[in-house]
Amino acid sequence: MTLAIDVHGLNKTFGRLHVVKDVEIQLEEGHICCFLGPNGAGKTTTLRMLCGLLTPDSGRGTCLGLDILTESAQIKVLTGYMPQGFALYEELTVQENLEFFGRMHELPDRRARVDAAVERLGLVDRRRQLARELSGGWKRRLALAAAILHRPRLLLLDEPTAGVDPEARRAFWEQIHSLAREGMTVLVSTHYMDEAERCHEIAYIVAGRLKARGTAEQVVNSAGLVTYEAAGGRADYLATEFGKQPGVDMAAPFGKTLHVSGTDRAALEAAVALWRRPPYVWREIPPSLEDVFIHLMEAEAIEP
Repeated sequence: MTLAIDVHGLNKTFGRLHVVKDVEIQLEEGHICCFLGPNGAGKTTTLRMLCGLLTPDSGRGTCLGLDILTESAQIKVLTGYMPQGFALYEELTVQENLEFFGRMHELPDRRARVDAAVERLGLVDRRRQLARELSGGWKRRLALAAAILHRPRLLLLDEPTAGVDPEARRAFWEQIHSLAREGMTVLVSTHYMDEAERCHEIAYIVAGRLKARGTAEQVVNSAGLVTYEAAGGRADYLATEFGKQPGVDMAAPFGKTLHVSGTDRAALEAAVALWRRPPYVWREIPPSLEDVFIHLMEAEAIEP
């Protein structure tokens, strides 16, 4: 196994705010890893430390075999970075934006690279269109084309599908998996559960701490959650009541149903027993990734 990323004990503070706390990540080449967490969890800051845009206050490790502290300039050359916001030039066309990035990377075969990127991302019919005239989904395709134009070994994507429609999201993820099959390592930050499940591995980050790591199945199993679902009679309205019960670590509405979870089976079943009456119908279900996500967030909120 060849590790594209191998970092330990990363910390970053801004003033009194400790944004990233002792984060450790190892990622194999050609894998897609999702940084999953709520807004403000430290996902973007971690990505920027990995690619050399930020220097950790403490910690060590390598990215693409290069030291993240002393060789950050070389890491940047081998990395493609797509920020959350649209960072290209609105008054340039698709073609002009990509040609500009080609010149910035000093690519000798710039025209051929641009043509290949336009073809790959389905931008052929829009290559003469101004960037500001593109819809959100097409802007994200253009941003991805720019990020991979120099054929990086590592691709960092910060909330890449925020604000785009489901069809555009699906097409975007098809491209990400295609790049990984070609050997590119991809790190994606998101707070969408369905996107996390598309990745080979998940890293849960809450309040700057790495709380869980592994495949979606491994993350769910490691949480040790027991989950019950209540249906009927607008069971979702019971969330407030269950939030007060011993043994209930998480109570959240899902449509007209309610999910209640806890790590103490006996205490959780005692809480559920109080509401085992018509019109409510209860059944034990496997905990979902979202159940685990909410559980970890709430557990972090009550830690001293």
